[in-house]
Amino acid sequence: MRGGMLEGMQVPARFSPELWIFLAPRNRRPEVLLPYDGTSSLGHLIESAGVPLTEIGEPAAGGRPVGPSYRPGPDETVEVPAVRRPQAVPDCRFVLDVHLGTLARRLRLVGLDTAYRNDMDDDALIEQAGAEGRVLLTQDRGILRRRSLRCGAYVRGARPDDQLFDVLDRFRPPLAPWTRCTACNGRLAPVVKAEVEASLEPGTRRSYDEFARCLACGRIYWRGAHSGSLAAVVDRALHAVSGV
Repeated sequence: MRGGMLEGMQVPARFSPELWIFLAPRNRRPEVLLPYDGTSSLGHLIESAGVPLTEIGEPAAGGRPVGPSYRPGPDETVEVPAVRRPQAVPDCRFVLDVHLGTLARRLRLVGLDTAYRNDMDDDALIEQAGAEGRVLLTQDRGILRRRSLRCGAYVRGARPDDQLFDVLDRFRPPLAPWTRCTACNGRLAPVVKAEVEASLEPGTRRSYDEFARCLACGRIYWRGAHSGSLAAVVDRALHAVSGV
């Protein structure tokens, strides 16, 4: 032993293939040997390999279910599954980090309560998530490893639509399309044309008769030229959560 370390001690670990994206390329294989000091928790060992605890299910050591605080023994193989999908959360309300603005608009489009600002730092995001009971969605693994974060999730995919369907697959939330303002997250309510007519461009006034207005910011919505592509996103989202 040197400096409190059990020199050369390693723990065999088997990570679910869904978690391999978090591992160093050299560790992306069925079983890896992780350096271990003999005293750290299993949770620390998993995170030191690059996997946030928000992304795992119930780990096992020596074939027995254990918690993140467990200290693995020298002869135990650790198994780390991915989080079970769909993941149950008390209330599917989200807050997104600053790099996921387009995803925020997609989530609002399908009716999900989604907080987003492009000027929030990590501490503010975590504070808002905790205070409002929201799931923090991010592609920043460092945020997910913060001890003060109560509930978070890594968003997979580079394209906004891929990110949307990853979130829907993970949480399977109830959807209410066309009920939220994509700009501010406020609730939409139907409004008669006469009440908003003065704010409309002449072409819009001539072509459309059904409108909704955001109760928070006052923005006016109607099924315009881009409604077809947005409707396709909504239809795919409804299909995704239906399990059909």
